[in-house]
Amino acid sequence: MRINGQEVDASVGASESLLVLLREGLGLPGSKNACEQGECGSCTVILDGRAICSCLVMAADAEGAEITTVEGVADGDTLHAVQTAMIEGGGVQCGFCTPGIVVAAAHLFESNPVPTADEIKEALSGNICRCTGYSAILRSLESMVPR
Repeated sequence: MRINGQEVDASVGASESLLVLLREGLGLPGSKNACEQGECGSCTVILDGRAICSCLVMAADAEGAEITTVEGVADGDTLHAVQTAMIEGGGVQCGFCTPGIVVAAAHLFESNPVPTADEIKEALSGNICRCTGYSAILRSLESMVPR
């Protein structure tokens, strides 16, 4: 598989999730392990062009896939525009949900650079945040849309 632009070979157990492989096997801890049921979005990654919950995908099923994690969203030391907007807009509090939200939002803005407020909400609908009440997150992301 290819993760964040790098070819990766990994041996995995039959029941190992992509999330476990990323965090424990490959040392990419940005995707968070929370619900393990695909309900919270804290483990969101891009798999072959789709935002998915990595806890719901068997690692073996990702063979040959192109995967982007939160670690691969930035360009080296240069933050992605979504990351900058979240910081500047106060969309980050405890930070637990932030990686999944950043990945989902970056994916949205890459496919639709001028999303509506409803499209932003839809793109983040699978991500749960217990700290911000979503207002700061949505304001942060809406600030990226040219007016």
